[in-house]
Amino acid sequence: MAPTPNSGPLTYTDTETPARDNPVAPAQRSATAAGKASRHHDHTGQPVRSFRTLLTHLGTLTRNRIHINGTEFDQLTDPTPTQRQAFQLLATPIPITLT
Repeated sequence: MAPTPNSGPLTYTDTETPARDNPVAPAQRSATAAGKASRHHDHTGQPVRSFRTLLTHLGTLTRNRIHINGTEFDQLTDPTPTQRQAFQLLATPIPITLT
């Protein structure tokens, strides 16, 4: 599965690809991408992941159905900062229910 355009800040994807004068010259990483790759964190200290491990991390956000004294309700686990940022980049709220 290919990364989406919005996944760049959360992954090792180079979002500031330097311009090349020679189209057959090897591609170079931007300073931002090189920094993320060497530190495994972005400029704010949040971890960066491959696209596949980002999807795996997003899969840990769970909804639990809780039954107490005949009452039931759903509770979402607390999202990590990375999970919150992913939904912000997608411009969508974190879903409490699945449709």
